[in-house]
This record gives sequence, C-alpha cells and structure tokens, in this order.
Amino acid sequence: MDIKKTDTSSLTMLGGETALPSNPDEAVLEQVPNNNVGSDYVVRFVQPEFTSLCPMTGQPDFAHLVIDYIPNAFLVESKSLKLFLGSFRNHGSFHEDCTLAVGKRIVEAISPKWLRIGGYWYPRGGMPIDVFWQTGNAPEGVWLPDQNVVPYRGRG
Repeated sequence: MDIKKTDTSSLTMLGGETALPSNPDEAVLEQVPNNNVGSDYVVRFVQPEFTSLCPMTGQPDFAHLVIDYIPNAFLVESKSLKLFLGSFRNHGSFHEDCTLAVGKRIVEAISPKWLRIGGYWYPRGGMPIDVFWQTGNAPEGVWLPDQNVVPYRGRG
C-alpha cells in the first residue's frame, strides 16, 4: 500500500494556538493538497453547535450544519474551518445568509467538484428554518449519504 505524505508546509494554524477571528471576513480557510485526485469521494463536516447573531435583535441563533463536498485538487484544513465557523459567533446575519456564506466561502477556497450544505436552524419564535444549497449535480456514481438530521419536532 502506497500512502502519500501530505504537504503541510503552507499551513499556518496547525501546531499552535490560533485566535478566533472576530468575523467571517477576517477568517482564513486553508487548503491541503488532495492526495487522492482522480478518486471521487465525499468529505463530510458536521458542526452541531454553529452560532451566529440575529441581525435585528442581536440575540444568538443556533444551527446544526452538515457540509458535504467532493474534493478536487484541495481539501479544507479542518482547524481553519472550525475557526471560520466560530467567527460567526458575534456576526449578525440571517439564517439564509450564514448558510450560503459558509458554502460559498468553502467553494471559493478549494474549488471542489461538488458541495452541498444543510443548515438546520433551531427555532426562534417557534419556527425552525432549514436552508439547503449545493453547487450543482454530484458526479455520477458517487455515494451521497443522507444528512440524517431529524426535522424539528418540539417537545412532543
């Protein structure tokens, strides 16, 4: 079995303490070379405790994000993704804007073959908002697992 060593020489956040960016615009998404170019496979990130602020009230909003992508030449470096997602903590934006901003920023950073994001937002005012976005059709023949997030049912 030939396992390739990943070139991490360009990464700046691993191996030390890195401050949480104060907002998404300041956050940097780093990329790692994909050692498996030519193989279509799905990478999934799940962030069950995503937080942002309501742009009208300043109150916190919470979501469960599921991000699936099929890499091209690069992968998303996970620590930089965690810091990017954390940078929304004090950022005021509507649910739809946050969900699409995350997906589009990843696409901008790594140019995947395909990406989808599901933003499953917890209710405010009694109504959950779920937001879904994808870049197009996934390549044929790739196994795409269900996101398996149960619809919000309240207490009953």
